[in-house]
Amino acid sequence: MPELPEVETVMMGLKPAFEGHRFTRVETRRKDLRIPFPPGFAKRLTGARVVRMWRRAKYIMADLDNGETLVIHLGMSGSMSVYATGGRAKLGTYYYERSPEGAGTAAHDHVVFETDAPAKVVFNDHRRFGLMTLIDTARVDEHKLFKDVGVEPLSKDLDGAFLAAALKGKKTPIKSALLDQRIIAGLGNIYVCEALWRARVSPRRLARRVKPAETAVLVDAIKEVLAEAVKAGGSSLRDHKRTDGELGYFQHHFCVYDRANKLCKRKDGGTIRRIVQSGRSSFYCPVCQK
Repeated sequence: MPELPEVETVMMGLKPAFEGHRFTRVETRRKDLRIPFPPGFAKRLTGARVVRMWRRAKYIMADLDNGETLVIHLGMSGSMSVYATGGRAKLGTYYYERSPEGAGTAAHDHVVFETDAPAKVVFNDHRRFGLMTLIDTARVDEHKLFKDVGVEPLSKDLDGAFLAAALKGKKTPIKSALLDQRIIAGLGNIYVCEALWRARVSPRRLARRVKPAETAVLVDAIKEVLAEAVKAGGSSLRDHKRTDGELGYFQHHFCVYDRANKLCKRKDGGTIRRIVQSGRSSFYCPVCQK
């Protein structure tokens, strides 16, 4: 599943095609994804202008001038492809190609957006674990998708003091605590492994045994690895690609993730080990992470 950097990358790629522009045409090519589309989904979007693009946890958010917010979740394999309908053009920081013949009509092209950028955006999802819905902008925080979601890791709300308080008394491993979306929003397996390595904290250590001084270092590590991954366009391991079709490249900078049995990149490290915690693979160096 795409993690925060991948979702942020897709959101930023959609921004020049969506933000400040109106939907001139919206087509849904089936009745549902993971959940049914809300009643009148395409009609409610058509003619609406996007006033703000943003991200909450692993969701892409588009606030509209009609008082609603378009919510998009990519699921396990969803992708958003942007095409410049007027011919090859630069939108934002990416160059987008002219919409090829048949774009939006492939077997797993489920939603097609056209905007007055002018641009065409195609949502493709062969597993159909993605999600699109519309909710009242004024009540986003109260919606069931977001009411129990924790702080944004790249915001000032996440600091050492917050994390120390959140971990106090927790008997779960620190790895599991960091993946708890009720504490920190959007963190996933890849970047938690990488952040723990940077902070020299073992994923096996109990959360309550991470000292306050260490939480400050861990927060810095979380913010650093996420920022670097966003800059790299995320990690393309399976289905993730940018909105212009290019792949992210942060996977080339992994220090522990997917590096089992390889030497740690620290001189005082050992051999990277893989263990399973709560059904997920954890990669760490048993020598330099304690």
